[in-house]
Amino acid sequence: MRLDDLRETTNVEDRRGLPGGRIAIGGGIGLIIVIVSLLLGVDPTLLLGDRGEPAPAPRTQSAAPGAEDPDFVLSKRVVGATEDVWSDIFSASGGRYQPATFTVYDRGAETGCGYGQSAMGPFYCPADQRVYLDLAFFQELSGRFGAPGDFAKAYVIAHEIGHHVQNLTGTSARVQAAMQRAGGGEGDNGLSVRTELQADCYAGVWTRRADERFHFLESGDIDEGLAAAYAVGDDTLQKETRGRVVPDSFTHGSSAQRVSWFKTGMETGELRACDTFGKAGVRL
Repeated sequence: MRLDDLRETTNVEDRRGLPGGRIAIGGGIGLIIVIVSLLLGVDPTLLLGDRGEPAPAPRTQSAAPGAEDPDFVLSKRVVGATEDVWSDIFSASGGRYQPATFTVYDRGAETGCGYGQSAMGPFYCPADQRVYLDLAFFQELSGRFGAPGDFAKAYVIAHEIGHHVQNLTGTSARVQAAMQRAGGGEGDNGLSVRTELQADCYAGVWTRRADERFHFLESGDIDEGLAAAYAVGDDTLQKETRGRVVPDSFTHGSSAQRVSWFKTGMETGELRACDTFGKAGVRL
């Protein structure tokens, strides 16, 4: 993945090294974040329970983080590219893209959605419009989940920015209202899954548009992104942790679904192709 032509975002806050917070909501890519709790304002610890997600792996202590940490630089450049691409997309339809604040932290962080815990990975908080990321998660993505490479990291970030796009376009509010009416949104075809799959599709749209603009992809990059999408499918995680698949408890979609929707976004480069709700017969 070529980074030279990607500018670093200025919408960034580095909280690394600051005192940690309390136990918290978790996150992202759709690994452990409970979208239901974020949207409904429910204490996520009540929903996590025995969900079958892998327990947080032990983290090794590293040297004090620096501004030039390679993963930090990569992340800032990827976020900058998401800002450029989404600004173009919003502008083309007469809108204005408002960037999320990219926030890196360790230990724990106070957020508009509660307290974030570093062991739970990246997540997006719609209340404060921030993407939260502990950079140590990338080591876990590579080692524990078998999805190495720079573009696997880019996919993680692009997925979380996809949730920000959902927030800006009003999808998040409509999903929240629908979940309140339905009393929940889990299951292999539920609102939570549809929300996550759309974020995957949006990550694909960004990939296509960014490569057309910056020509940043190299051989093997797409395979890295697809491997990351596959590794975090609900069925794959449940097989690993429970030894069986329970579709009624899905919150993010199967590996095949996640890969498919990521591909859809990349192949079309169009937001209208990412109607994961309509494809499931759901009207928001």
